[in-house]
Amino acid sequence: MDKKTKVEQPESEHSAETDGVAAPPSSTGSISLKRVKKAEQTGKRGRGRKTVRPPKTIEGAAHPKAHTIPVSLGAMLVTIGVVYGDIGTSPMYVTKALLAGNGGIMSVTEEFVLGALSLVIWTVTLLTTVKYVLVSLKADNSGEGGIFALYSIVRRFGKWLIIPAMLGGSALLADGVLTPAVTITTAVEGLRTIPEMHALIGDNQTNVVIITLAIVCILFAVQRAGTSKIGRAFGPVMTFWFLFLGGVGLVSMFVAPQVLLAINPIYGIQFLFSPNNHAGIMILGSCFLATTGAEALYSDMGHVGKGNIYATWPFVKVCLILSYLGQGAWLLANQGNSSLAGIEDLNPFFQMLPDMMRPFGVVLSALAAIIASQALITGAFSLVSEASRLDLMPHLQVFYPSETKGQLYIPLVNKVMWVGCIVVVLLFQSSAHMEAAYGLAITITMLCTTVLLFIYLHSVRKLKFFPFIFVVFFVMLEGFFFGSSLTKFFHGGYFTILLAALIMSIMLCWYAGTAVERRQATLLPVRSYLDQLARLRDDQTYDLVADNLVYLTNGTNTDYLDRDILFSIFDKHPKRARAWWFVNVEVMDDPYTFAYSVENFDTDYIFRVHLFLGYKVNQRVNAYLRQIVQDLSASGELPPQRRDYSVYKRPGNIGSFQFCMLRKTLAPESDIDSRERTAISLKYAIRGFAGSPAQWFGLENSSVFVEYVPLFTKFKSFDKLTRIAPDERP
Repeated sequence: MDKKTKVEQPESEHSAETDGVAAPPSSTGSISLKRVKKAEQTGKRGRGRKTVRPPKTIEGAAHPKAHTIPVSLGAMLVTIGVVYGDIGTSPMYVTKALLAGNGGIMSVTEEFVLGALSLVIWTVTLLTTVKYVLVSLKADNSGEGGIFALYSIVRRFGKWLIIPAMLGGSALLADGVLTPAVTITTAVEGLRTIPEMHALIGDNQTNVVIITLAIVCILFAVQRAGTSKIGRAFGPVMTFWFLFLGGVGLVSMFVAPQVLLAINPIYGIQFLFSPNNHAGIMILGSCFLATTGAEALYSDMGHVGKGNIYATWPFVKVCLILSYLGQGAWLLANQGNSSLAGIEDLNPFFQMLPDMMRPFGVVLSALAAIIASQALITGAFSLVSEASRLDLMPHLQVFYPSETKGQLYIPLVNKVMWVGCIVVVLLFQSSAHMEAAYGLAITITMLCTTVLLFIYLHSVRKLKFFPFIFVVFFVMLEGFFFGSSLTKFFHGGYFTILLAALIMSIMLCWYAGTAVERRQATLLPVRSYLDQLARLRDDQTYDLVADNLVYLTNGTNTDYLDRDILFSIFDKHPKRARAWWFVNVEVMDDPYTFAYSVENFDTDYIFRVHLFLGYKVNQRVNAYLRQIVQDLSASGELPPQRRDYSVYKRPGNIGSFQFCMLRKTLAPESDIDSRERTAISLKYAIRGFAGSPAQWFGLENSSVFVEYVPLFTKFKSFDKLTRIAPDERP
């Protein structure tokens, strides 16, 4: 045992007489677990039982249906605040990018305006409405969305599907780092269109960077509050933002009502191949910026529910289309305006606002830009959570600050994205440079999602013809967008591609390392070792490690244990105890499930404990185990453990506790190829950054020691040493 470890074991209930010493700080208070009776378990007592069935109901606890978020005005408000931030701020920079790619205000023609707007409108319609809202949202995994949730549905149809899942997830997470930077920087730069703010900020880009960094820090700092609380705060602002977009766009359309012709897709197709299209096929890269938030919409489904997305998307889309049409009308009314030609990075979105309304519009757009980042941040939490369940990433500490399981917060992911966003702002400085890098990685994600959706439609939904039409059409369409975005690589797209490659390499290492571990994993029947454990308990030649020795296990199989645990007890110097506890924690879909089951194998010294905890319940294993021990002591299943020394006047009848955390290691002599050795070594290196299991399970103040056990593999053969006499030298 580590001598530096502070020993503080669970205590039993004590009488009121304690010599003035307060109750231990880890006292359970009103905590009370309900024990699952053996009748509620699957199978009969004996070797045949495989796993314990979780309890269906717990007395006194509410059990809302998992992942069911009803459609309501409040939930719709949260949806608008959380889901549509990214796609809702695209009008601030899409038309600006199209205009810059065509040569500026002096090159504006009616053909350009109608053609470019038609491409934007149908990009949003086909990718967002058809692919994501109408098709993808139906492919949910218990209410959760995103590319990893989709993969978990279809993975049984082919091992190769792990590749598009990892590639798409990595690209989406990488692009999510860029989104807060580009949207917030664009809005902050918009403050310069107000004379008073321009006088304050000036042309020094350093001032913009400082303001942007301050906003980014505030945004990531408030994530701990949870999606629901953030959505309630952001929802009214975003609702007003979309009304503002639609209202201003509608009024601007009266200047040139012919922009309504852009709804006809023929104008877009003709302009795409027109000689007057100065950008050529690359114009699709700018049009694609209008729909980059579509993938985040799918990932955020678990936070708000698909019903609320269905109910709010028509309103959001109408407002977006009206804004684009209004900017197009302003361009037609100001084509060839030489007074506007001298404005650097001319932005039609801000310029079309009346002078009196512009300050208000700029401030509102800044608020919307902050909220835009929320869609990718919450989507990243969902993606990483799904990846952890699929064993593509390490287990991370997850908090559920809201009442719904889909609404979660992962501190480590929040910190990584926080740092990454700061690096992007400092690296690119201006929104023009960031826009050059924006959108390339997300096209990869969309292509990967299309492939997985094809498998879902064909193999899960059993549709005959539609899946083939779907995959051909969207692979061709997204292939065009990907090709047009490739020019962004050397202008900043390299950053997101390299970041996506780093994330995917982590997934590959973890996945490959886990595969090696699984090949070596062996489960041993507990009953075959009862006699050895009984002899060890009574063998006084070995020191008592603790009265109660606790191992945390991953398996739910009651009658079997991982070989590593038994190897630790018997082979890594026998660990004598009065009782051995093997505890498994299973997180339930119900938020407040609070139950446990115990199998003692007809002994009073071996206890297989299954803890069934709701996802809202804090996993304080030390506190819960204390109650379980007291219950078993009171029922006579655990014999009294005499204590001769205690700060209490009347010591309890439960002895000391030690928690053993096992870590696998790879011996240099292991006979595995270099690729597998690298994978397992990198996995264990990654594991070191994922946090301490002692903190996840509430063991900070307990007596915990870490023991390293070898990853069981075949060892290399070595030449035998030759023994020589003491006075000889070889």
